Amino acid sequence: MVSADEPVMTVYGAPWCPHCKRVKKFLAAHRVRYTSIDIDTDPQAIERLKEMQDGGQIIPTVVYPDGTHEVNPGDEALARRIGLTLEADRSAYDLVIVGGGPAGLAAAIYAAREGIDAIVVDASALGGQAGISDKIDNYPGFPDGISGGELADRFVAQARRYGVELVSAVSVTAIEHDDDELNTSLSSGQQLTSHAVIVATGSTYKRLDVPGEDGLIGAGVHFCATCDGPFYKGADEVVVIGGGNSALEEGLHLSEFAKKVRVLARSGLTASPVLQERVRSDPQFDIRTGVDIVSLEGDRGRFAAVVARDRDSDEVFRFPAAAAFVFIGLKPNNGFLGHDVERDAGGFLVTGPTMETSMAGVFAAGDVRSGSTKQLGSAVGDGIAALLMTRRYLEAHHHKASQAIPAWK
Repeated sequence: MVSADEPVMTVYGAPWCPHCKRVKKFLAAHRVRYTSIDIDTDPQAIERLKEMQDGGQIIPTVVYPDGTHEVNPGDEALARRIGLTLEADRSAYDLVIVGGGPAGLAAAIYAAREGIDAIVVDASALGGQAGISDKIDNYPGFPDGISGGELADRFVAQARRYGVELVSAVSVTAIEHDDDELNTSLSSGQQLTSHAVIVATGSTYKRLDVPGEDGLIGAGVHFCATCDGPFYKGADEVVVIGGGNSALEEGLHLSEFAKKVRVLARSGLTASPVLQERVRSDPQFDIRTGVDIVSLEGDRGRFAAVVARDRDSDEVFRFPAAAAFVFIGLKPNNGFLGHDVERDAGGFLVTGPTMETSMAGVFAAGDVRSGSTKQLGSAVGDGIAALLMTRRYLEAHHHKASQAIPAWK
């Protein structure tokens, strides 16, 4: 777990620098504390860069807690520096679990207890979206709530206690049948062979797909208030686009930093009544529903305003703000599976009663699965259920008799 007194990295960058955005996003996703220095606003930053680079001034430059630095480090270099495991120990397992969020880690913990030799491979950071949530109030067992980062760290610690092999910052590029086995190809070049696969890759936030969005992502347009909200401490106004639970939860987090949070939603608010009441009763919030986002405006690489159109009157409004945070829905992370694997209209994986997909031996759990509730608690249950169904599959098709650890141990 990340402690408050853990040494902090320093990232020298600028809002217009795409690799600076990449580095900060990577560190935030892995819950690594860092200080960001904007060379455009800090007069001394350029001089410090020149000193470190023998006259150069390339960004991003990352200064590590031990005083060493790297210029424009790639994700692999950053991953190794923060101690992530990037290679599997072996090439053959009973089970490959793709995705290290709540569903994947729950499946992994139960796999270890069932005596199933499993490995978890995650493209980003272990813990999934839960790990970047500011506070989780609806997970049983925590009457006062718990930060998403702490809960994710607990999931990971429990998996490690059972000896689960965890690989992160490595993507799965393909899953293919080879006779009665499954071959899982990794972005690192490794190939893993297994009897079964559980896909628990979750989902990511949809983009608006409006003019101006692409060039401003990370420079005022964000999809994670926990990661990027602190950069707007003292801002007069930020905009939240969306009306569901995620939008209002992140809006409440942003209200700790910005003086005003403006919520723009295409239709009415769809968040839980409790969240709606909290937001509507908070004078920091201004809510406008029934609007379409027309474009996002920026000035020299910095976000400037949201342009929206009222769906009834067709009137166009411009809302100047320090940043816009977008929460308009989810899209599944399953592009590595072939097109012949059955999906629903939203692209989520269709499963039968046993949670097996249309690809034999490949199961799905959590947000990536069609019909899932997209809730943390149900994702954990989904992962456990998928693992138990996978155990039956292994026993029936590969004569894998598990030696389970009793549930009370």
